[in-house]
Amino acid sequence: MTEQVETQPELRTDGINLSSAAAAKVKSLLDQEGRNDLKLRIAVQPGGCSGMRYQLFFDERDLDGDIVTDFDGVEVVVDRMSSPYLNGALIDFVDTIEKQGFTIDNPNASGSCACGDSFH
Repeated sequence: MTEQVETQPELRTDGINLSSAAAAKVKSLLDQEGRNDLKLRIAVQPGGCSGMRYQLFFDERDLDGDIVTDFDGVEVVVDRMSSPYLNGALIDFVDTIEKQGFTIDNPNASGSCACGDSFH
């Protein structure tokens, strides 16, 4: 009898990554909104307790220089200024007794705050 090992898709280093759990949650939220023109926008802005903070929100806009990536039918948009900060980052969704929400594992961050919403 052979043991089956579940393999994770290789993470891309030249763009953003969205886990299948996060894609499923985004699809569910978009279904609740009842709109098919929205994309998940991920941006990096100055601020937060560590210097830079993440923003995740639904957006219908198309901005000049946007990088759009499709994950299981979910379009994820990153503006060109945020892109270098997010290359190789993994957006995941956790739902445990301790925590529920989107998480960002970013190899570009040299440190982060306790809340996990900002980095440097």
